[in-house]
Order: sequence, then C-alpha cells, then structure tokens
Amino acid sequence: MPDGGDGLLQPVGAQVLWGGSDPLWAVGDWRPDEIRVVEAQPGNRLAVLGCCGATDEELRLGLVAARGGAFRHLTAWPGSYTAVACVGRRITVAADLAGARPVFHVPWAGGTAYATAALPLADLIEAELDFGHLAALLACPDAPEALGDGTPYRGVRRVPPGHALIVRDGGSREVTSYESSGSLVVGAPPADPEAAVAGVRDALVDAVRARLTAPRHAAERDVDAGAVRDPGPVPGMGPADRQRARGGPAPGVGADLSGGPASGTLALLAAGLPGTPGTVFGSGAAAAGERLLAVTFNDLTLGGTEGQRGAGHQGAGAGAHQHAGTDGHLAELERAHAIAGNPRLRHVVVTGGEETLPYADLANGPLTDEPGPCLVTAERHRYRLSAGSADHFLGAGARQVVDAHPARLADLLLDRRRRHLVRPVAALARAEGQTAGQATGRSLLVPVTIYRAARRLARTPYRDGVVETAAQLRDSGFTAAAFAPYPEGGESAVDASVAALTWCRPGPAARWLTGEALAEVSLRLEAAAQARPSIERPGERRARAALARAAADHRVLEQAAEIRNQRLHAPYFDNQVVRAARELPEALRVRPGARASILRAALAGAGVHELPPGWGAPTHATHYAALRAGVRLAADQLLELFRAPLLAEAGLVEARVVRQAVQRVARGEQLPVEGIADLVSMELWLSRLLARRGTCWTGSSAPRHRAASAGVHPDARYERMLPPTRG
Repeated sequence: MPDGGDGLLQPVGAQVLWGGSDPLWAVGDWRPDEIRVVEAQPGNRLAVLGCCGATDEELRLGLVAARGGAFRHLTAWPGSYTAVACVGRRITVAADLAGARPVFHVPWAGGTAYATAALPLADLIEAELDFGHLAALLACPDAPEALGDGTPYRGVRRVPPGHALIVRDGGSREVTSYESSGSLVVGAPPADPEAAVAGVRDALVDAVRARLTAPRHAAERDVDAGAVRDPGPVPGMGPADRQRARGGPAPGVGADLSGGPASGTLALLAAGLPGTPGTVFGSGAAAAGERLLAVTFNDLTLGGTEGQRGAGHQGAGAGAHQHAGTDGHLAELERAHAIAGNPRLRHVVVTGGEETLPYADLANGPLTDEPGPCLVTAERHRYRLSAGSADHFLGAGARQVVDAHPARLADLLLDRRRRHLVRPVAALARAEGQTAGQATGRSLLVPVTIYRAARRLARTPYRDGVVETAAQLRDSGFTAAAFAPYPEGGESAVDASVAALTWCRPGPAARWLTGEALAEVSLRLEAAAQARPSIERPGERRARAALARAAADHRVLEQAAEIRNQRLHAPYFDNQVVRAARELPEALRVRPGARASILRAALAGAGVHELPPGWGAPTHATHYAALRAGVRLAADQLLELFRAPLLAEAGLVEARVVRQAVQRVARGEQLPVEGIADLVSMELWLSRLLARRGTCWTGSSAPRHRAASAGVHPDARYERMLPPTRG
C-alpha cells in the first residue's frame, strides 16, 4: 500500500495519524480532543477516534492487553469511539456492540483497506451497487440473515456489531467476535436484579460524565471578537428563534427533553452531576449561572384545531389514531414542562408546523453513507437540533437497549419460567381492552394468543423459522395483498407482539416490492439459514437485530441532520451501557413498564427522586400521525418522485404500485406508512448518490471512477450475490 505521506494516494481532506506501509488517516470535521494517539513502545500504538472517557494511561493499558489478544479491552471505556490498535504488523479495529460505530473493509492492493464509512471504500475499488442488499433492506430491514455483512456497495463488507477486524502482515484478514453470546442449551446463572439495575445506572452516569468532562466547544461566531452574541429576551422572539438567527448551536452541552423517560433521564443526569454543568458561563441567557439547555419540540400539527382538521381528511381508524397521537403528545409536553422546572435546566420549546412534517424539503439534503428511513424526517430533526447545543444528548436507542423484545417471551418458555409471562400478558390484555374500536371480548383471548405464539417460536428451530419467512416472501399472495388493511404499530400492542414472535419477519415496504426482488431476498434467507445455524435464543437474537437496526438508523440521522459545530450524543448505544443492559434478568425486562422502572431506579441512585405523574408512559402514536400528515401534504411531490423512479429501473418496485400506495395513504387508508418512508428514503438516497461528482480520494494512484458510476443500468445490476458465509 502506498505511504500516506508521499502524495500517491490519500483521502480528500485527510490528516495523517501515522504513516508507513500501513497508514491511518482521520477524515472529516474532527475536534482536537476527539483524536487521541498513544504509544506503549516502539511499533505499538493505539488511535481512539470519538468521545472516550479513558485517560492516556488507561489507553496504554488497553493497548498492552490488545497485544496479548484481549481485544475486548479496546471497547470497555465509557463513551462512543472507534479504536485502532497497531501491534507490530497486526492491526485490530473493533466495531461497537450496537452498530452506531461500524467498521467496513475491502481487499485492496494485496492487503486490506478499512474505514468507518462504506462510501470511501466503494470509491477506492470503484464498486457498483449491490441491488440484492438494497432489496433486503426494503424487504427484511431488521433480519441479519438477509443483510449478512454486506453493504449497498458490491464488495464492501461490514464488521458485525460485537466483532473486530484483524489484519495481519501478508494480507490475511480475519473478523472475530470479542463478546460472548448466550447458548440455546446452557442458560446463564440468574442475575441479581438490584445489582443489574445498579450496573445500568453506573454505566449511564459514566457515559454522561464522559461527555460532560470533555473540553467544551463553541462555534467560531461565539469566540470571535466581533461576533453577535445572544442579546437576551427580544420582543416577539423566543430563545430558539434568537439562536437560529445567530446561525448555529449554542455553546456548551444540552439535551432533548421530549417528556419521555429516555431523554428525560439523560437531561436530569447531565444536569445533576456535580461540577459539570452544561452551558458555558456568561453565554446568552445563562449569564446568571451554568445550566443545561433542554430542548422540547412541539408539533403544532398534532394539537388543537389543526390536528382535528387533519383528522377530518382521514378514515375513521386514522382519525382515532390522530386523536391518540394528540392526547399522547400533549401529555408528553406537560411532563417535559414539569421536568424543566429543575433549576439546573434552561428550557427551550421549539414549535413547528406543517413545514416540519416528514417529507418536507426533500429536494435538499446531504448524501449519507447508506440509506435510512430517517431521510424523510431529516429536516424535522434539523429544525429541532438547530436550537440545541454544541454537544447535544439524544434519547435514541433506549427502547432497544433497555426494553425486552417481545420474542423474549419465547426465551422464558425455553427456561421453563412460565409464571413470568403472567405480567406482560395481563398488561397486553388490559391494553387490548382499552383500545378504541376493538371487538368486545377480544381481550379475553389475548393470553391464549400470546402463549401460543411464544410456544410456537420456542419450538421452532432457527433454520425452519427463517425458511418459513423465505417461503412467505415467495408467496404470490404476499404481493397480491399489498393494499390490504395493515395493523399500524400503535394500533394494537397484541398484534405487534404476535407479529414479532418470529425468528425474522418481512418489513413494512416488502408488500410493494416486485416478485423478482422478493424472490432474491428469499434466496438470501435460505442460504443464510443453511450456512449459519444460530445457537442463540430467539428473543436474544431478535433483540440484537433490532438494536443493530436502530443504531444504523441513528448513524444515518447523524449525517442527514448534521449541523456545523454540533455533536450528537446517544449514550444508550455506548458499549458499556449495552453490556450493562444485557445483564438485566429477562424476567425483569419483560415486566410492563420495565424501561421506566429501570430508568427511575437509575435516577434515584443518582439523587433524582421527584418525577412528574405519568413519567415513563411514552406514546408512538405521534410518530405515525406525523408520517400520515406528511404524506398527505407532500402527496403531489411524492407522486412526481415516483413517476420514473430509480427503484423501478433497478427492478425493485413498480412505479405504478408505489404511486397507488401514496394516493391511498394520502386518502387516509390503513397502509404501512413506514413502508412508504422506506421507499422514499431509498429513492432519495439513490438519486443523491448518482448525482454526486468526484471521488473521496486524491493523488496519482486515485481511482478514475467513483462508486456506482454505472448507475442502475440493467447491465450493471447483476451478478447476483448471496451474503457470504461466516464462521
């Protein structure tokens, strides 16, 4: 491989961390404290990129441990980061446990090129699009069996979460796990619930402290002598309006405060840690003292007469869903206002109307490394985050990390702990009885329905379950029922739980894919089931897959909603938080309100005891209501987008079918709005990828063509590729 310092080949805008025959570059907008390089002895060095709470001495001890093969030590510090250890002629790069900090690799020049982004590697090898992977992302987005270790770029591979890439001299390459996984036969000894909850509390506190104790940063405008500073209260302008007028995030640390338990826990922990306040002293409204900036987003389309007017254009079921979203949204706003009474919080409410609904401003937006459904909501998030701080906490990932996946009910049956099913099943029965419009007496059948589904999953071998899903995708009735009524995610908790009690399941966009695309995904599923039999319990495996999907979506969101001089922090995705949550007993996790009780205990251990009534009861109905309202307002724009879509040219969808789905959702029919978001996001990503110019590399040895230079032309589509087998 060419040396990083001789100008033959290097990434655009790179800084060299070390040169030689195995160079390492840092590319992009990095703060000085986010890049740390330590050396234990000549030839042994460690680079840590990101927010890491370890001291230099702890980093050196981790490097010594990695020299002996203990790669797990490279992932055991608080924070979110990527560690690259170079020991002699062996390089080890560890991916995180969730998937928010992925690692990609390709064979190149007789060795291996690796990066934390897939697009630069695709440019390096001039890779074309992998349409089989794109079809799998739409058909089974949370099934690792369909996605494998592939990426949207042919030949670029992903290191799975919980694994490390080891590159040795001579070109050998190995991907190995550094984290033990549970066995289907041998159960782990029961964990102490109190000790497990205390572990989650300590991990969260350490994760928050790692961000707060890092150097504080501010935008250039906040430190320039002639900068315009926040003048304080201005008639007719709220704090968020003044901040947007100044053009960027506020200096210091802030947090989302939606009123839910995830963001509220982080805001209260960050505000309560002694000696580490959030806002820089003397900046704007914090002149009287240093406080944490808490940002609440108030969607005006979900409340008052405007929300009722929106419901009037929809069907009866959609109208009930709209009203449920309005009630839940108002309740969360009240809880956020109560939490904001903490004297160490400075509360900012950002209001948004129809201009902040999903699908707003689709024409503009950056090219992300990979596609993700959050591309249709990027402007909505950017609008909220523009009122945030230079370092901003998000509650993303709490549900996947702390809550129990419904498939864990099957794990309890495998362990012969049937009595622990009583509480969750009883809660589902109560929820079913309270759901508007449900048939009388249906709630009485919930215990039998849930128990049968859990027992069926517990008795179904992994291979049979995956093959069953593959056969379902090939079934012609699957696409024939594309416009059948769909139980929305917030409509019935029982329907959602029963649907989740499988080894894998089709995604919401699968019903609109072509038969050819579904057949290809089914072949990938069958090949994976035959090549990689699983020894994990079904609930454990499904929970890991759901976490990986959520982390991947968060990574896309970071890129799509990026604001200059701002860093987004999601501590629930940190390695130590994920590890601590995995120690929680299953019987504790499946209880109703488990996440709220666990986070409440974490706050109590940190000294926070007073919480508003209803805290811990978030609603997801607002998400679906906003998606539906966005489709209704942007229907004409979406129809134009799918008049001659790239997805149809690639053979993944039929344009006529997608246009018909958009029209029916706009009329208020019960179709999966999340599936529409998946299709629109994929189409947007493809158009932005093919419209880009130039590559990520420069120098005399730089590739001549960028990734996906052949577009979606039929000649560039196949070579069909199944996911490669892994040991």
